[in-house]
Amino acid sequence: MSRARARRRRGSARLVLAGLASGAVLLAAGAAVAHWRHTRPPVTDDQAADVADALDAAGRTDAPDAPSGSPSGRTAGPSGSPSVKASPSPSPSTVAVPATGPGTFVTAEADGSTVGTGSRVRRYKVLVEEGIDIRPSAAAAEISDVLADRRGWTRDGINSFRLVSSGSYDFVVKIATPGTVDEICGAYGLLTRGEVNCAVGTDVVVNLKRWVLGSPQFDGPIGDYRALIINHEVGHRLGHGHETCPGPGLPAPAMMQQIKGLKGCVANAWPYDRDGNYLSGPSVP
Repeated sequence: MSRARARRRRGSARLVLAGLASGAVLLAAGAAVAHWRHTRPPVTDDQAADVADALDAAGRTDAPDAPSGSPSGRTAGPSGSPSVKASPSPSPSTVAVPATGPGTFVTAEADGSTVGTGSRVRRYKVLVEEGIDIRPSAAAAEISDVLADRRGWTRDGINSFRLVSSGSYDFVVKIATPGTVDEICGAYGLLTRGEVNCAVGTDVVVNLKRWVLGSPQFDGPIGDYRALIINHEVGHRLGHGHETCPGPGLPAPAMMQQIKGLKGCVANAWPYDRDGNYLSGPSVP
């Protein structure tokens, strides 16, 4: 066999082997993508509707038509609505809202205490993005106050809540800069556009802009607005779906998408009233 012919055969063999190797890499990559799509936490249909609604209410006309996350850029009670305890977080005028942050978080420390007497203990974490002017301990204290309030979900006599800093948990509240919220939510195909919050899997991702400045549609105490964020999203994690206004002049359910309009109801941040009556409304399909 001539040397030229032998070189051609060796070259052809190398091309075949390279092609087989490339095919194996592509198959492995495809399998990895399929596994990620199968195992990532789901985004529900009501979450998909929520982000578009919140972006519209914020004056953004480029909201997505399909998957979004559950926003909490929601309305809260008017000046006559009951408020949570005075916020331990810094006042809005003293907190800067940077466009983005490092994407790393500090977990609030927990002392193991539980709020509520229900036998179903819901374990949760509070995380705050590094570099922002909110102490994790202050955010956790405010969220714990909301969950402990007699008008909150502990009033059902079933659920109680325990702040944890490690181990298993039922949900996580993350407070993050607008850019980081966009990155976290965008990994699930959600377009928050630096404006609203989202809920993906077990995570409630709270936009720092909304936590500090409230909703563009909200003119009441910031504590009520934050209470509505927590109560609405925790309600979803307890299995509650969306509800609508039960009648003119009545309190809007905490599970109502109040940012879409109150439909004659009075804005309200709490699932129960002070007498322990559940503030419900007709279910939304």
